[in-house]
Amino acid sequence: MPRLLIAASGTGGHIYPALSFAESLSNSWEIEWLGVPNRLEIKLVPKKYKLTKIKVGGLQGNIFRKIFAFSNLVLASIRVSILLRQRNINVIFTTGGYISAPTILAAKINGIPILLHESNAIPGKVTRLLGRFCDHIALGIPLASKYLKGCRTSLTGTPVRPEFFLDQSLPHWVPQGEGLLIVVMGGSQGAIKMNEMVRNILPWLLEKGCRVIHLTGQNDCFYKNFNQLNNHANLVTRQFSNEISAILQNADLAISRSGSGAISELMVTKTPSILIPYPTSADQHQELNAAFMAGYGGAVIVHQHDANKHILKKTISTLIDSNSLNEMKSNMNNCDYINSELKILDILNSIS
Repeated sequence: MPRLLIAASGTGGHIYPALSFAESLSNSWEIEWLGVPNRLEIKLVPKKYKLTKIKVGGLQGNIFRKIFAFSNLVLASIRVSILLRQRNINVIFTTGGYISAPTILAAKINGIPILLHESNAIPGKVTRLLGRFCDHIALGIPLASKYLKGCRTSLTGTPVRPEFFLDQSLPHWVPQGEGLLIVVMGGSQGAIKMNEMVRNILPWLLEKGCRVIHLTGQNDCFYKNFNQLNNHANLVTRQFSNEISAILQNADLAISRSGSGAISELMVTKTPSILIPYPTSADQHQELNAAFMAGYGGAVIVHQHDANKHILKKTISTLIDSNSLNEMKSNMNNCDYINSELKILDILNSIS
């Protein structure tokens, strides 16, 4: 079987699409994984694939830190180059980020084809700098091609886990009833400011009979001391849920950050959403991710604001009263966001 090295590290936005793609390959490839110590892949990848860890980071900071980081990049490239030869790797798939820099350089030195997947509307710095050394770049959002002049690109969409395409019932712990089901999700690390905006209007939402699932992320523990709402029958608060595919399929509205992973899942499940872009995301890529989905009429953008203002409340009220949610759901039928894995596999086969 051909040997595939997947280089994906850091956040869920880099790792989950790579995992979804790897799962779609079934047993037709031998897969190894390249990651970084103390990042999310340490928890997710070793359960299924052999993980090799290397130390690499960005070139931020003062001149001395940059020199140190550059030295680490050179050493990491040498180590990856040795790994490629030892494991007889035939082709490489990476999702960008710091881990892709030494991987791309090592692949180029060894003449091994490399496919990079860029899921955001604005490619990351490494992709913009080294994308020209890749054999092909698969795009999750078409706008990204604007920033990749001279690169061979194709629009594939972003892979999501297989369960997102299966009809599923709500988990047993979700509040029962006929009220509007709203899911709030800020990503694996949480979104404290966004969570505050939602908590500020929770009494109003619950008074209107809405059922609310608030996935706070691991960095937000506010609900531990918020017993009055925590005991409400129509409110469930969790750090995260492994059953997000079923929840989104059945939700009437999502309130979410606009990372590429969230955008992909919302579009596949055709869930109407209010997107609150993270204001300090690199190159403001979340802003353009949100604009991409809003362009299909499936999302409304609300910018992060003081929790005491009523912008989010007014937006939700308008959507409910105008019966816009069904129209938003229907609008997303115009977006072909399925079979991303097959499209990427076709590219992989063509370069390997």
